[in-house]
Amino acid sequence: MWCSRAALRGVQRIAPLSLTERLGSNVQREMSTLPRVYVTRQIPPEGLKIIRESGQVQFELWDSDDAVPRKELLEKVKGVDGLLCVLTEKIDAELLDAAGPNLKVLSTMSVGFDHLSLEELKKRGIRVGYTPDVLTDSVAELTVALLLTTSRRLIEATHEAKTGGWGTWRTLWLCGYELANSTVGILGLGRIGVAIAERLAPFKVKKFIYTDVAPRPELAAIINAEYVSLDELARQSDFLAVCCALTPETKEICNKNLFSKMKNTAILVNTSRGGVVNQEDLYEALSTRQIAAAGLDVTVPEPLPINHPLFTLKNCVILPHIASATYNTRNAMSALAVNNLLLGLRGEPMIKELKM
Repeated sequence: MWCSRAALRGVQRIAPLSLTERLGSNVQREMSTLPRVYVTRQIPPEGLKIIRESGQVQFELWDSDDAVPRKELLEKVKGVDGLLCVLTEKIDAELLDAAGPNLKVLSTMSVGFDHLSLEELKKRGIRVGYTPDVLTDSVAELTVALLLTTSRRLIEATHEAKTGGWGTWRTLWLCGYELANSTVGILGLGRIGVAIAERLAPFKVKKFIYTDVAPRPELAAIINAEYVSLDELARQSDFLAVCCALTPETKEICNKNLFSKMKNTAILVNTSRGGVVNQEDLYEALSTRQIAAAGLDVTVPEPLPINHPLFTLKNCVILPHIASATYNTRNAMSALAVNNLLLGLRGEPMIKELKM
């Protein structure tokens, strides 16, 4: 349903019937001239409150936690001026053609933008808002949690305790790897990488190293990290945190070649995008103990089919893409996504706009 009639109801409470009808008609005409927006998912309450109370748009919402069917999405975007989406919606030429020339602003409730065809958006002059920064803390916290869960084999240990495997004390049973005196590598040093290192430093990590498309001395200085080549990152890291964006250059950068250079005691943690890792190569590396373990919050596809070989491995912990899943973060993401959209539709600078 297009946006609420709250303004009209307010008029009806105070006006005589004949005046109400005239004013109601005026309000309806005014609403019909407002930009039309489609929201592709049930968004957290802070963002929903902002768009409902803004009075700047008429909007329709796919009011479900499940993804809008593609056929429905292609129908609903026809003629819209703005689109607010999440990372599960593929914004490509087909969808943009369906939307038509009125579409001027797209706002995604995500920090990643690999679901967007940037070339098509740029070609059509469509501005793009996204939501970086607000999820830095939650992603960093989850990365550390996944690293500790994997390195200390907590899922295995919980299973053993629940299923009768907990017997007499044994000297090397369920032994893992500790952070103290370790080298932590960061693949893609941005705000999240820095936040991860800041949280790991109290564990007495000996050294932080990183690689990126180029040295990032200002960020590196915050955590006293050393810039190294990708090969050196693989060779030196006891723990390797993958924090880079998914781009043509980083697609499957974590592959057989990388794993072959890593220590057999090393642990890989990926909370960026699933496409950064070649999952077949990772399965081979884990099953042959070429590397010790992996923790994944992201996969290809999502959800990962329950019969995927990675699920058969005890040394692989897989989470259902929950790095930003805190109430504070998701509300902040929705608020930022909505504000980006509204500002863009007014022709003003967005809070966070993707430069293309």
